[in-house]
Amino acid sequence: MNRYCLLILLGVPTLGCHAGAEADPGACVPVANVADYVHTTIEADRATYAEQVVHRLQNVERVLKASEKFQEDKALPLPSQMLRMGAKAVAGSSQGKLRYALISEWAINKANMPKTDFEQKGLKALAKNPGEPYRGFQEDADQRYYMALYPDKAVSQACVDCHNDHPESPRQDFKLGDVMGGLVITMRVN
Repeated sequence: MNRYCLLILLGVPTLGCHAGAEADPGACVPVANVADYVHTTIEADRATYAEQVVHRLQNVERVLKASEKFQEDKALPLPSQMLRMGAKAVAGSSQGKLRYALISEWAINKANMPKTDFEQKGLKALAKNPGEPYRGFQEDADQRYYMALYPDKAVSQACVDCHNDHPESPRQDFKLGDVMGGLVITMRVN
């Protein structure tokens, strides 16, 4: 069975592990598992930031707000902005081998609307079955990419309130636990 190495995240030139290859068997992981690990890390960081930083400081202790214009307002970045900043850093440090982004049919920032056929189909699939990521491969020029779309759920009341209260939000009836969109992870596999 063809397997892709976890080394893809480290930028090591040899990306594939094949039967008979001399490698630490623990270093070779199916690409779907790698995407799951990346997703789990991003999801945990985002939920922790949303609940322990934004919700606590803004909604509970009321000492600091989160703002779309966080630099000008001297405020906290929104959880989605933190994710975008991290995604930009990862894409740069991995030389584009790993990318991730939030997308939603109800995006406040229109740049986060689904753009590709994969993203549109994936969001529909997540709506029907939010417990299962939507996965696939995509070719672009001479590059092959593995893509996985995971549900992005409202993990904090701060997320719910921000989206429901935002004047440009196309949907204003979110509740805790609702799927608000998706997190798409893209990994180059060749």
